[in-house]
Amino acid sequence: MTSVLPVAGYLGGLQEDAAASPLPDGRWLVGSAIGDGIAYTVTPGTLDPAWFLTADFLLDGVELAVFRLAFHTRPRGSATEKDRGPQEVERAQTGEARSERTWIVSFGLLNQCSARLRLPLSASDQSRWYLGREGGLLKPLSWGDPIDLADVDRIELTVYRKGPCPVRWCMTPLTVSHVEPARLARPLLPDGPLLDELGQSRQRTWATKARSVVEVSRSLRQQAASAADATWPEGFSRWGGWEARDLGGSGFFRTTHDGRRWWLVDPDGHPFWSSGPNCVQPIVDSACRTLESALEWVPRPDGPYADAIWPDEDVGEGSGSDAEGGRRASQSSRRRRRMVVNYLAANLIRAFGPAHWKDTWAVLARSVLRRAGFNTVANWSDWEMARDAGFPYVRPLHPEFRRTPCVYRDFPDVFHPEFVTEAAQFAEQLRVTAQDPAMVGYFLMNEPTWGFAAELPAAGMVRTATDSYTRRELVRWLTDKYGDDATLAAAWGCKVSLTALRDIPLTAQLTPAAEADLAEFSTSMVTTLFDTLSEACRTVDPHHLNLGARYYTVPPDWALPGMTSFDVFSINCYRERVPAAELAAVSDRLGRPVIIGEWHFGALDAGLPASGIGHVPDQHARGQAFRVYLEDAAAQPWCVGAHYFTLYDQSALGRFDGENYNIGFVDVCHRAYEPLMAAARASHSRLYQVASGHEAPFDERPEYLPRLFL
Repeated sequence: MTSVLPVAGYLGGLQEDAAASPLPDGRWLVGSAIGDGIAYTVTPGTLDPAWFLTADFLLDGVELAVFRLAFHTRPRGSATEKDRGPQEVERAQTGEARSERTWIVSFGLLNQCSARLRLPLSASDQSRWYLGREGGLLKPLSWGDPIDLADVDRIELTVYRKGPCPVRWCMTPLTVSHVEPARLARPLLPDGPLLDELGQSRQRTWATKARSVVEVSRSLRQQAASAADATWPEGFSRWGGWEARDLGGSGFFRTTHDGRRWWLVDPDGHPFWSSGPNCVQPIVDSACRTLESALEWVPRPDGPYADAIWPDEDVGEGSGSDAEGGRRASQSSRRRRRMVVNYLAANLIRAFGPAHWKDTWAVLARSVLRRAGFNTVANWSDWEMARDAGFPYVRPLHPEFRRTPCVYRDFPDVFHPEFVTEAAQFAEQLRVTAQDPAMVGYFLMNEPTWGFAAELPAAGMVRTATDSYTRRELVRWLTDKYGDDATLAAAWGCKVSLTALRDIPLTAQLTPAAEADLAEFSTSMVTTLFDTLSEACRTVDPHHLNLGARYYTVPPDWALPGMTSFDVFSINCYRERVPAAELAAVSDRLGRPVIIGEWHFGALDAGLPASGIGHVPDQHARGQAFRVYLEDAAAQPWCVGAHYFTLYDQSALGRFDGENYNIGFVDVCHRAYEPLMAAARASHSRLYQVASGHEAPFDERPEYLPRLFL
């Protein structure tokens, strides 16, 4: 059973296009500005969390567009008594009136490729952030407020991010389905395949686009022949530190404050400021399940290009994943497979053969790093390649707690009796590198998705989860503080009991007093999480630096006290410059230096649909933006490094979640962006002069454009 949502009207300057629709029952629409879109009417009480919202889309043009679905709720108590249902009357009588809330789902679309939205309305409880890519539907994310679907009275579909051109798209009616809609098995490709045999976009032309396989293979062999000529800038130590100063070596990387600023110190005792790209690995992956017809050439899995194609597990019949990068399905979900084609590897195999391409790539990659002046192989990389060459590197650790359930998003039940045991097993990843002086340190995790939520982890836990050890610990803590149900209810100012808090999801609107208690307990949760993991890691590896959890933003006040177990606080920070005042305060509060785990700038002049999070006009401007960001970071006395995301561009077809950004130093054909390489070399050549305060940081700012990313 399905029902079409009625259109209430168009928003902003949205216009219809009278051209014939390539989609059955579809229509063309054109939005010239962010916020243009469609408003839909919803009768309150008609949506059910077991249902789906669905529509088919086709995005015209060659630039990424990101859309936003906003589910708006009416304030409870706004209806008259006779208009209210029994549940609304009860909520009003128990003081659970709520202000308007909005649940948001954002997603992008692949150009010239039809896509199907199959949104499970169960995601309205905010238990998941990343909902899982399907074909041309890219990186659907759930954010905003958790809502009760019974309160939704309107839905708005709007243009959320766009490039310089108007957004033209075709779509079918937005429909509520009582059963899970079928996956789109084969997309419509009005302009034919999207990628050529080299992995480049077929829809776009640009100045440095490769013209043939022969040209790319010749270029790769020339790079290999000259790779040994690449060296670090003058004045670098053998580890990439500042050779002119000696702070005393320990045989491993460490931190120190010299009275003026924080430094990393290399194993021989030289000050070290860590700069390097993430994802130093021979992968530009194109996620191709259901998109095989979008490829001009597909390697055979049983031939010489076997290393360039692989199947990867996905989550089953459209349920979405637990977290970005996660692929775990529920036991009841039938697992499916998706195809991934790695065109960078294919190009390397053509040039060097299936037996030698990987070793040759390692030589090429280290050459690119030294030529640009980078001294670190950063996160998500082939760190074994760096270890074998004695090139400084960091490691990402991968938390997979199979016996410890999550209480909210990816936050584990940290008071569960299995958690300490699983933390010890988690730390065993470090055993193999515990004695390696080339390793700078390790990251415990990356951007925990509970950090993206609008609510506290403890609040999300009591709202969505049932009995858990962490909920029991919360109840014990509240019992110690308040003693009984009546005192707790009076303090919180809402209908609540200790028993209910342990056993059933809390539906009452949280008061400021309740939020304050849950913030305090959330601090305890974060402290237990990171202290337990950090202690386990130091037991296995007492030598290397704990580089933290790569938080996606400046953490809120309730989270910071739980992060004192790190040696270095890490943050992924995609701004024009580092937020100096905010991060200086974090460093002072924690008594730790800070490292930037990710940042980047991209443009739309290199054949990719999106720029990435930072957006500038062209490749020359990317070099300017790189220098401004890196040297400004190096000049900050609390900052000990900045790692750029990434070494390679992403695929024009999109990686596993759909990101398709021009953010690399090197493209899919392994050709460097020379303006960016030259800028990086210039900054790294004066890195230690800037960090020590002897020279002012570069400050010739480019034009920063509106962001275009998923």
